[in-house]
Amino acid sequence: MLLRRWEPFGDFRRMHQNMDQMFRDFYPLQGQARRPGKWAIPLDVVEEEDQVFVHASVPGVDPEAIEVLIEKDVLTIKGQSRQERDYKDGDYVMRERHTGAFHRAVRLPDTLDVENAASGYRNGVLTVTFPKAEAKKVKRLPVAAAEVTES
Repeated sequence: MLLRRWEPFGDFRRMHQNMDQMFRDFYPLQGQARRPGKWAIPLDVVEEEDQVFVHASVPGVDPEAIEVLIEKDVLTIKGQSRQERDYKDGDYVMRERHTGAFHRAVRLPDTLDVENAASGYRNGVLTVTFPKAEAKKVKRLPVAAAEVTES
């Protein structure tokens, strides 16, 4: 017999997720209609031994239209993407690319050296690099085996 932990709110959470998915399937533009012109950019945060990288996908956005701010341990990326061309003679059959203002803010841990952060843009990906602060790096202590003496 397999024992399984009972989670009374797990069923409600799954039902809520299923209902959200159902509404997204029936009304795919619902979330965009509430916030016209604004969209959140997807982020990847990668931690290496001495650095942390924040990769933000901003395809088709001019690097001069992107603003990167660090204030009180919060990284803010914001900018504006412009529509390449207006179609005056016809209507869109399908439109999935976002245009307009975007904004994303992420709280940074205090283990990062924000004074020496750097940013770069390549192939539609903005990368912000943070070195880890020397004083805040993890210190590894070797564990020495002690001799056991019998009394």
